[in-house]
Amino acid sequence: MTATASTAGESEAPAAVSDNPHHRRRWLILGVIGIAQLMVVLDSTIVNIALPSAQHDLGFSDSNRQWIVTAYSLAFGSLLLLGGRIADVFGRKRVFLVGLIGFAAASALGGAAGSFEILVAARALQGIFGALLTPAALSLLTTTFTNPSERGKAFGVYGAIAGAGGAVGLLLGGVLTEYLDWRWCLYVNVAFAAIATIGGILLLHHRQAATRPRLDWPGIITVSAGMFALVYGFSNAETYAWSDPMSWGFLAAGGVLLAVFVFLQTRAANPLLPLRVILDRNRAGSFLAVFFSGAGMFGVFLFLTYYLQTSLHYSPVKTGLAFLPMIGGLMISSITATSTLIPRVGPKPLVAAGMIVAAAGMIWMTRLDLDSSYAANILPPLITVGLGFGLIIGPAMSVGTLGVQAVDAGVASATLNTSQQIGGSIGTALLNTLAASAATNYLTTHKSEPNAVVQSMLHSYTTAYWWSAAILTTGAIVCGLLLRRGIPQQQPTTEPVLMH
Repeated sequence: MTATASTAGESEAPAAVSDNPHHRRRWLILGVIGIAQLMVVLDSTIVNIALPSAQHDLGFSDSNRQWIVTAYSLAFGSLLLLGGRIADVFGRKRVFLVGLIGFAAASALGGAAGSFEILVAARALQGIFGALLTPAALSLLTTTFTNPSERGKAFGVYGAIAGAGGAVGLLLGGVLTEYLDWRWCLYVNVAFAAIATIGGILLLHHRQAATRPRLDWPGIITVSAGMFALVYGFSNAETYAWSDPMSWGFLAAGGVLLAVFVFLQTRAANPLLPLRVILDRNRAGSFLAVFFSGAGMFGVFLFLTYYLQTSLHYSPVKTGLAFLPMIGGLMISSITATSTLIPRVGPKPLVAAGMIVAAAGMIWMTRLDLDSSYAANILPPLITVGLGFGLIIGPAMSVGTLGVQAVDAGVASATLNTSQQIGGSIGTALLNTLAASAATNYLTTHKSEPNAVVQSMLHSYTTAYWWSAAILTTGAIVCGLLLRRGIPQQQPTTEPVLMH
C-alpha cells in the first residue's frame, strides 16, 4: 500500500513550476547550498587534525583540548531549532547569508587567535552561526526542488555531502596542517563562505511569509537549555565518570528540560517545533535514522583515524586520502538511493538495509591488526561502510523534509540536523568511554606481554567497532519498524510569500 509522507491537515495546493522563483536556477542553487553545507560539516573534523599543532602553538593543556571541539558542538547543537524557526519567520535567504558571513568572521577570528580563550570563543561563534546557516540551507533546498524526480537527485547530493563532509575535513585538515599551518584549517572557511555568499546574493530570492508569528520564547529557552545540558553531559562523560554529577546531572537536567519543552509545545500558540512535524511516522523514522547513523559513524572517523595514524603510522594527508573510497561509495549509494530506489521501493527497506550494511562493515573492521594492509584489509570494509551510510543519509534527509508545510521547512530541517548532532555527541562520549575502559582492562590482564600498550589500543578500537555495529543494528530495527511501507507521495507545495 502506498504511504503518504504528510499528516492530516498538511496538504497544500500544488504549485506550478512558474510560481517557484528559484526553479530556473535550481541546480546552481544546489551548488551554493552544497558548498555551505560542506563548510559546516567538514568543520566538525578539520579542526581535530589541527589540534596538536594548535595546542603546541597556544600552549593549552590536554584537559582543555576538548573545549576546542565541545564549544562548537554545544553552541551548534543547542541552537539549531531556534535557527530553523528564525529562518522560517525572517526569510531563509536573509538567515542563510547572515549565517555564512558570521561563520566566516568567526573562522577568521579563530585563525588569528593568539590565546586559548579566543580560539574557544571563536569556535562557539562558529557553532552559533552554523545553527542559523544549516537549517536555512536545507529548507532552501526543500522549497527549491519541488519536482519529485529532481528532488531525489538534489537530496542525494546533499546527503552525500552531509555524510562525506567529515572525511573531507580529515583530508583537507591533513593537507593544510602538513603543508601550511593549523590556522588555515579555520581560514579556509572564509573562502568557502565567500563563494557561497556571492552565489546566494545572486541566485536566491527573499521569500518572506505573509504572516510572521511571534517566537515561542518559553520553548526556545527550554529546548536550548535542554540540548545544551545533553551535549555538555555527554561531552563531560569523556573526562568524568558516568556516575559523576558533571555527567549524569547534566544529562538528567537535559531530559527534564526537553520533557518540559514537549509539554509547552502542546499548549503554545506558535510552537517552536509544531508536533505535527515529528508525529508523522516517516519523518520520525528519518530523524531517528540520522540520529543512529550519527552515533554509529563516529566509530569510523575517530577510531579508524587513530588506528591509521597511531598503529600504522600514516601521515595526516595519507590518512585523509585513505578515506576517499568511503566518500565515493557514500556518494554513489546516496544519489542512487534518493533518485532511483526511493521512487521504486520507498525509504523503509533502504534505511534498514543501509544500517545493516554499515554494521557489517564495522564488524569487518574488528579484524584489523598491526599487519593489516590497506588494499586487502582496510579498503573493503571502508567501502562497505560508505555504501551503507549512503543508503541511510540520502533517503533520511529527503523523506525527513517531505510533506512538511512550507512554513515549517526550516524547523523540520533543524530537527534533522539536531538529531545528527545529538547522535554524534552520544557516539563520541559512549564510544570513547567504552574504548578507554577496554584499553585499561586489557593492560591490567596483559601487562606482562610484549607490545601490551599497542595491543591495548587495537583492542579499544575493536571494542568501538563492535559497539558501533550494535548501535547501527538497533537503528535498523527501530527505523525498520517505524518507517512506513511503500513509496512516499507528496505533491509540490506552495507557501504564501511576499517577493522583494
